[in-house]
Parts: sequence; C-alpha cells; structure tokens
Amino acid sequence: MTRFLVVLTDVRPLTKEGRDERIEPERRRQVVGATSREAADRIASAFTALGMVRAGRQRVKVLAVGRKRSLAA
Repeated sequence: MTRFLVVLTDVRPLTKEGRDERIEPERRRQVVGATSREAADRIASAFTALGMVRAGRQRVKVLAVGRKRSLAA
C-alpha cells in the first residue's frame, strides 16, 4: 500500500546555486499522513488556501512513501 505525506514548508530565497532539497531541505511547518492519493490531494488543497501559501512564502508538497514493489518482472 502506498502512503502519502503532505508537507507544508517555508520557501527559502533563491541562491546562486539554486535550491537543492537534498543538500539543504526547506524547513517543515506541518506534516500530515494520508492513506490515499485522494485524501492527500484534499489536505493539500486545504493547505493551499492558507495566506502564507497564497503569498508565496510557504509551499505544499505531496510525497508518496512506502510503495510496495510490483510483482511483475
């Protein structure tokens, strides 16, 4: 079963090197788990209504975690 995380983060300023989440991840404000993509999308939609997200100071990310391997070769 695939689980999903909905993450609300602060947006960092753009530097000369750009933004690399693997080197310096954005600070997380809120993390919510969901068991289906539809539930994750509804939570993400609610987060996008927040003023800080609409102003571009925060962003919403939906991440798939815990995928099972396919049995097909």
